[in-house]
Amino acid sequence: MGSNSVEDYSWIDDVGGGSDGEFRWSLDGLGDLPPASGVSIESSYGDVSCLEQIGSRKRARNELCNGPKSKACREKMRRNRLNDRFVELSSVLDPGKPKSDKASILSDTARALVQLRSEAQQLRESNEKLEDTIKDLKAEKNELRDEKMRLKADKEKLEQQLKVRSLPPTGFLPHPAAFHAAAAFHAAAAFHA
Repeated sequence: MGSNSVEDYSWIDDVGGGSDGEFRWSLDGLGDLPPASGVSIESSYGDVSCLEQIGSRKRARNELCNGPKSKACREKMRRNRLNDRFVELSSVLDPGKPKSDKASILSDTARALVQLRSEAQQLRESNEKLEDTIKDLKAEKNELRDEKMRLKADKEKLEQQLKVRSLPPTGFLPHPAAFHAAAAFHAAAAFHA
């Protein structure tokens, strides 16, 4: 490290040393020491616009990340994606509600899921009842159709019987010779009268 910067310790990600909290805590007290050999911290950085404030307690970080293969950069991208998903989840749950902490977002989500599951179960049960009702109604419809066909056949049978009874009986017609004799008798009676 060419500079005397206490804040520039991003190399620890590559080395894999202790936790950031331990290292930062041990170096916090060294930030007040004057730089060695008269080199100022600001001039050793070149472009300080993309680094965080030196007085900050957070680790100095290049906002562009050193490359997608850097563990810290991948972790930051993962956290950003998670935070974006939490914001989306919060807006889906309650669009008018301001952004809240992750714990309340998760508890609201769990409550909403439980409610949706119970509603889905009620809808399934209602659907099953309706399907049973449909089956019963179809069976009743088939029974009514059969009864209608039976009644229609009975009606046609009764109509045929009625037609047969309303016709004069064909088996009792007198013989034509007897008919002439009766007609002659009626004609003679009418003549004598």
